[in-house]
Amino acid sequence: MRFLLFVFLLSIPLTFSTAQESEAAESGTQIQTQTEEKESKIDISTSASVTTTANTEASDKDIDVVASASWKPIRYEIIWSGAIGKLSFLYRLGIAFAIVIILILLIRLIWFLFKRLNNNLENQTGAEKIKPLYVHKYKLLTSNQVLKVIEVFLRLVKYFITAVILILSIPFVFSFFGATRKFASLLFGYILNPIKDIAIGFVMYIPNLIKIIIFVLLTHYIIKALKYFSNQIDKGKLKIPRFYPEWASPTFRILQVLLWAFTVAVIYPYLPGSDSKAFQGVSVFVGIIFSIGSSTAIGNLVAGLVITYMRPFKIGDRVQIKDIIGFVVEKNLMVVRLKTHKNEYVTFPNLMILGSNIINYNTSSDEDEEGLIIFAEVTFGYSTPWQTIHDILVNAALATEHVLKKPKPFVLQTKLDDFYACYQINCYTKNVAMVPRIYTMLYENIQNGFRDSGLDMTSAHYRVITKEKA
Repeated sequence: MRFLLFVFLLSIPLTFSTAQESEAAESGTQIQTQTEEKESKIDISTSASVTTTANTEASDKDIDVVASASWKPIRYEIIWSGAIGKLSFLYRLGIAFAIVIILILLIRLIWFLFKRLNNNLENQTGAEKIKPLYVHKYKLLTSNQVLKVIEVFLRLVKYFITAVILILSIPFVFSFFGATRKFASLLFGYILNPIKDIAIGFVMYIPNLIKIIIFVLLTHYIIKALKYFSNQIDKGKLKIPRFYPEWASPTFRILQVLLWAFTVAVIYPYLPGSDSKAFQGVSVFVGIIFSIGSSTAIGNLVAGLVITYMRPFKIGDRVQIKDIIGFVVEKNLMVVRLKTHKNEYVTFPNLMILGSNIINYNTSSDEDEEGLIIFAEVTFGYSTPWQTIHDILVNAALATEHVLKKPKPFVLQTKLDDFYACYQINCYTKNVAMVPRIYTMLYENIQNGFRDSGLDMTSAHYRVITKEKA
């Protein structure tokens, strides 16, 4: 602000030095200007009468509009310069000084009011009235942050008002003197021409803007309708043959992306500057960067789509991917996250899952399935009858919690070694989430069963030791 005021004060002495030289020229050319005005009026009236008799009624209206538009600024400038020229130089200088003083006082008043308002906001009473900003129950900004945003906004408003006042007053003050009157017109042109261009460009862009709004609204409501049907399918209220509920959400996302991409392609020609070389160059550059840097991401995205429609698992299933066993807690188009029994979260890219073997333990626990088979192996020597081993293992499995009584547990002999036989107890369960706990209880019951029968579970091992001759 001080710099701009310094420009005001500096321009007035310069104006005083040049005004004395230009005052004589103005007084000498005043009579010539009046004569030229009279001649121009005669020429204008003569040309207007000739044109009126030669053209039609429609062309007459056009000529009147053009003539009035072209001569109004000249007439106003002549009237203003004539009115100012009648005043003495000292009188004009006094008016300019008065305007500068009023301008300084006005700006100081505005800055004082904004400073007082800022102080009121910084007080404790003002801060308590400002509440945090929440967006969907999420605290986006705290009270202090909201206060800082308001202070920055008020500071910008203060600078904007000051700039507007200076921009409008500087050319007005310069117009009082002949030496700076052209400079005032030039300043007004710098200010008004961009505003005029922006306003005309905005008015001319309104039809394209309406088209863009129509396309965006149409896409928005189509996506809204698709989301409604997707929710109905996901909840099981709407059933489509051979379309599973878990397909609803990813299919909706795919259609949403495709619809928005189609909308962008349609409205692209209507965007301002879309036909310029710079806009096209930036678009090509962004496309190249995206294609080069997102090859892995695109691969994961495509793999996510394939996995979704393969249906190897769903949220909540107990699965094994590579050597990790856990529950599926998140499944999207990029990654899959498992939560192990130790509360560990393991993230797998979809591209890795697509090339790996997947074991889903929940598919065996469906209502139309017998259940997941869990098993345990023990070894016993040949001196103990195999029928006894079978009975002990079956009873231990039946005594285990979460093990189904039907189908009944069964025993398989998987190995006949030199000194012992290997027995495998198999039992069914549908509580897949409790598998580690079921194994623990099964091992405990097996140990209790053999101990109650008086059998030692240790198997004999033999080693042949030969002594070397001395």
